[in-house]
Amino acid sequence: MNIQQLENELWEAADQLRANSKLTAAEYSMPVLGLIFLRHADNRFKAFLPDIAADIPSQVPATQRERLIKLGFQGKVAIYLPEAARFDRIASLPQGVNVGEVIDAAMDVIEAEYPVLAGALPRGYTAFEPDLLAELVKIFDRPAIKAATGDVFGRIYEYFLNKFAMSGAQEGGEFFTPPSLVRMIVNIIEPDHGLVLDPACGSAGMFVQTGHFIEDVRHAVVNDTVTFHGQEKSDTNTKLARMNLVVHGLDASNIRQGNTFYDQIDHLVGQCDFVMANPPFNVDGVDTKKVEIQVDRAGRLPFGLPGTNAKTSAISNANSLWIQYFYAYLNDTGRAGFVMASSASDAGNKDRDIREKLVKTGHVDVMMAIGNKFFYTRSLPCTLWFFDKNKRTAVRGGEPQDLQDQVLMIDARNVYHVVSARSHIFTDEQHANLNAIVWLYRGETEKFVALVARYQQQVDHWLAAIPERLAADTAAIEALAAPLQAFAAGAMLAELNGDQAQDAHITPAQLDTFKADVAAAQAETHALEAITTLLAACAQARVAVAAADLTRHAGPKGQTALQATLDALAPQLKAVGKTLEARHKQWLKLLDMAEKTLRARASRAFDGKAARDAKRALIAADPKKNEAPTVRDAALDALKQTAYFIHQVHWLHSHFPHGLFEDVPGLCKAVTTAEIAANDYSLTPGRYVGVAAAGADDEDDFAEKLREIHDELAELNDKAVQLAGRIAGNFEELLG
Repeated sequence: MNIQQLENELWEAADQLRANSKLTAAEYSMPVLGLIFLRHADNRFKAFLPDIAADIPSQVPATQRERLIKLGFQGKVAIYLPEAARFDRIASLPQGVNVGEVIDAAMDVIEAEYPVLAGALPRGYTAFEPDLLAELVKIFDRPAIKAATGDVFGRIYEYFLNKFAMSGAQEGGEFFTPPSLVRMIVNIIEPDHGLVLDPACGSAGMFVQTGHFIEDVRHAVVNDTVTFHGQEKSDTNTKLARMNLVVHGLDASNIRQGNTFYDQIDHLVGQCDFVMANPPFNVDGVDTKKVEIQVDRAGRLPFGLPGTNAKTSAISNANSLWIQYFYAYLNDTGRAGFVMASSASDAGNKDRDIREKLVKTGHVDVMMAIGNKFFYTRSLPCTLWFFDKNKRTAVRGGEPQDLQDQVLMIDARNVYHVVSARSHIFTDEQHANLNAIVWLYRGETEKFVALVARYQQQVDHWLAAIPERLAADTAAIEALAAPLQAFAAGAMLAELNGDQAQDAHITPAQLDTFKADVAAAQAETHALEAITTLLAACAQARVAVAAADLTRHAGPKGQTALQATLDALAPQLKAVGKTLEARHKQWLKLLDMAEKTLRARASRAFDGKAARDAKRALIAADPKKNEAPTVRDAALDALKQTAYFIHQVHWLHSHFPHGLFEDVPGLCKAVTTAEIAANDYSLTPGRYVGVAAAGADDEDDFAEKLREIHDELAELNDKAVQLAGRIAGNFEELLG
C-alpha cells in the first residue's frame, strides 16, 4: 500500500467513527492527532530499541535494563517510551479495561519524561465512547501503519491536520498553512543555517518543511544545522506545533505561546537568518498604545505605525505591523518569506508610506501573486512576499544586474492544479518551474539547466516503460477478444432464447450484427500501426537522450536540440493515448452487447470468467476504493507521463529560450524601484507583468481549467441532489 492509500484509508476509517459518534470534529481532532503522535513515537522507539538492547548484557536485571535502555535513547532522533506508553500494550488491553484512562496515563508518563512536551499532549480520552475509542486504537494498530518508517508518520500527521482544517475542526483552518504555499516559501528563501523564526507558527508547518529542505536538498542533519524559534497566540496551536515537531524528530524546545503584537521576542530582533510566517490577515483592534513604543529604526517597527481607527484609535489593519516585524527580525544577511493578504501590496495612506520606505531599502526581493482556493476554508487570493538583506549583483547573459534596484514580480494566479472544486495546489513541477524563474533572476542558471536535465531524464524513464506497457495493453485486448470471438462463432439462437418469452427472443439480425462488429474490430489495424510507429519514434528519442549533453542548455547536443526531438514526439503520444482509449471502448462495448443484449452467459460457447478477467484489466481503477492501477491505467499513464515531462521542458524553454531570465508578459518581470515609485509603490505583481498574449494557453492549461469547471459542476450537482432530498423530506413532514 502506498502512502496516499494509507492516508486515505486511515482518514476514512477515523472520520467514519466520528460520524457515528456524538463528538464534533473539533472535539475529535486533538485526541486523534494525539493517537497518531503516540503511534509514531512507538514506531520510532522500536526502530532504535533492538540496537540499544543488543548492547545490554542479558543477565542485567529488568529494572536496571530499562534504565540502560532509557540512557541509550539520548541523542537519538526518537523518544524513549516508558512501558505504560507503548502502543502495543494499549492495543492489546483486554475487553472491559478503560482504554481512555490508559491513554491519558500514557500521555502523563511521556510528558514526565520530556518537559518540552509538558501540557502539549491531549487528554480527556475517557470522554470517548469506549467502543469508539477501542476501534480508533485498532485503526492505528493496523499492520501497514505498524510497519511505517521514515517520514511516513509525518506525512500522515500533516494529512490529518490538512483534513481537519478542511472540515473546519481547528479554528476555521487558520492554524494550518497549505503545504503548497509553505513549500514555495521554503524553496525561495532556502533556510539552511542559523536561527529560523516563525512568529505566527500555527502548527509549525514552516519548520517541518524547512526540515525536509535541509534533509532532501542540503543532505544535512536538521537539528545540527538550524535552531527553530516559534511563537503562537493560541494555546491549542502551540501544542499542535510541539507535537508536530517532535513527530518529525525536530527540536521543539523554542516554541512558546504569546501574542506577537505585544510579546516582542526582543532578543531575536535583528538576529534571525530566516523568518517565515503565515500571519492572520487584516487584523483590526491592535492596541496602538501598546505597539507605538516599538517604533524605532532599530526596533520592530522601523518604518512607523500604520493607520488607526478614528473611533477606537486602535490600529485599523495590522498587515503592515506583520510586514515590519518580519523585516526587523532579520540580521544583515537574512531572508524572509511570508503569506499576506493581496490587499496589503496596494493599500494606501500610511500603509503606502511604509511600503515606500521598505522598497527604498532595496531588500524587497520577490513578490508572487497566488490565485484563489489555496486555503481550505477561504477562497481569497493572497501574495507571497520575500525579503533578502543580502541581495547581490546577478550576472545575466554576461551583463551584471544590480538586484538592490529591482524586485522580481511573478503573477502565478494562473498556475495551479485542481484537487477539487474548492481546493487548488501546486504540483511538484509547478513548484520547480516557478522556483526556476527566481533562479534565473538571481543568475543561478546552473540550477535551471539541472532542472531541465531532470525533466528530460524523466522523459527517458517513461519512454523506457512504454513498450512493455503497450504490449500488456494489447495482450489484454486479445484476452477479451478471444471469448467474444468464440461466442460469435459458436452462439446458437435456440440456446440463447431458451425459455424466453417470444417477444424477448434475440433475432438472427441481432446476432449477425454482433458477429460483423466482432469481425470488424478484429480486422482493425489502425491501433497496432499507430503503436508500431510510436514505438519506433520512442526508440529514436531514447537514442537522442543518450547522446545529448544534459549539462548544456544550447549547442548541437544540448538540451534545446534534444527538446526539439521530444517536442515532435508529444503529439504522437497524445494521439496513441486516444487510440488506445477508443480501442478499449470498442471491445468493452462488444462485451456489453454480448452479455446484456445477446445473453451470452446462457451460451456454452462463452467463457464468462475469461471475459470478466480481461474486462477488469481494461477499465480504470476506482481511486475511491484505493484499487491498484489496471493494465489500461498503466499503459495510458506511461504515455501521459512522458508527454507531461516533455511539456514541463517546453514550458520552461518557451518562456526562457536562452536559458536566461527575461520578462514574460503575464508571468514575470524584473521591476526597477523607479517603476515601483511611478506606480505609487504598489507591490502587486499583476500591475507590472501585464497580460499573456491571446492564445498563449496550451492544451494542458485548457484541460486543467476544463477539469476545474467539471469538478465545480459535479460538486454543485451533488449539493443540488442533497437540497432536493431535504426539500422533499420537509414537504412530506408538512403534509403529515
